[in-house]
Amino acid sequence: MTLDLILRNAVLPDGRAGIDLAVRDGRFVEIAPAIAAAASREIDAAGRLVTPPFVDAHFHLDATLTLGLAGKVNETGTLAEGIRLWDELRPHISAEALRARALAYCDLAVSQGLLAIRSHVDVSDDALMGAEVLVEVKKQVAPYLDLQLVAFPQMGYFAKPTLAGNLRRALDLGVEAVGGIPHLEPTAELGRESIRALCAIAAEQGLLVDMHCDETDDPASRQVETLAYETRRLGLSGRVTGSHLCSLHSMDNFYAARLIGHMAAAGLAAVANPLANMVLQGRFDSYPKRRGMTRVPELMAAGCAVALGHDSVLDPWYPLGRADMLEVAHMAVHAGHMTSQAGMRACFAAVTETPARILGLEGYGIEVGRYADCVILQARDPVEAIRLKPVRLAVVRRGRVIAEAAPAVSRLSLPGRPETLDPAAIAAIGV
Repeated sequence: MTLDLILRNAVLPDGRAGIDLAVRDGRFVEIAPAIAAAASREIDAAGRLVTPPFVDAHFHLDATLTLGLAGKVNETGTLAEGIRLWDELRPHISAEALRARALAYCDLAVSQGLLAIRSHVDVSDDALMGAEVLVEVKKQVAPYLDLQLVAFPQMGYFAKPTLAGNLRRALDLGVEAVGGIPHLEPTAELGRESIRALCAIAAEQGLLVDMHCDETDDPASRQVETLAYETRRLGLSGRVTGSHLCSLHSMDNFYAARLIGHMAAAGLAAVANPLANMVLQGRFDSYPKRRGMTRVPELMAAGCAVALGHDSVLDPWYPLGRADMLEVAHMAVHAGHMTSQAGMRACFAAVTETPARILGLEGYGIEVGRYADCVILQARDPVEAIRLKPVRLAVVRRGRVIAEAAPAVSRLSLPGRPETLDPAAIAAIGV
């Protein structure tokens, strides 16, 4: 029987080289060197990296691409101003505009090989327009992108009396995870109470949990310890994520070590957002300035599942970004002092296989029997991919090529030098 697709001469993230990947009916059916078969389409990877798709474990799709809307731009660069601007903007965003921006971002994501996103959706609006629109968008993009939605009370679960009902209504609409922001509640005790209430809802309904937790420079903000405790008490291990966790950056080492051990024992996952938190945190510091990213290598060493998220693109919190998870990993390598070979490979895993596990994606990964979803990069291995943030030569979803690009090659006019330059070839010189 003729195969649908064969990718030939690939390098896989685990280092295997000269590998062919055969696809039939949307799944990998053989992965081996020199597969002797014909296919309706063959692509020569030419010794380049073929990786599972990128996964963003933390994003805000309802706010994306709103930078400068109504002339509003975050001038101070603080988290507080970003939240205030979003609260001002949200009532003036139409359903049509939100849908158009969300779909445009999903298009951009696909072009970058980003085929799964966990997006928090603000449920502060009693009309739940954002949740309704993104549930529709989730269905529309399902053939080419996995969109997982988190019901997120942006201003705090106890910010107004209707929020508890709003969150449950959002879950009834099809939003599949419970969110929160305990450090933004009116008091620390209400923050802890919000964790207890929200985790109880998740336990009752069999849902995942992902809370913005301790997104502050204040080392006394320790809401994540309550999240870890409730995870264990309610039997939610493996279903709960603490996102941001910036206060861990500023805690004394003794307490941080104790807290990380507590998180690991609870089976709590963590998501760091290096791009956003490198610019939002430390805004009230003189020198030296804290940079706010949580303790990624320490969390990994303790056994926590750690993913990296983009968080924001062109919105009130972050004025840059292009849906490139390799850019996210690149920043984490620098901010986390993770420049060892193992550290860089761990950051690559934190934008691929680890967030896929946190989101519970079915059939993810380059293995026989799993979905034929993958990306061909103009790079030879994960470390080079982080270094170059290279062109996505082909993006494959369920065995179908859904995005393609030509290799990046510079044309040179230099006396006595080659006429073309492939950026990925430089590192091979002299090796």
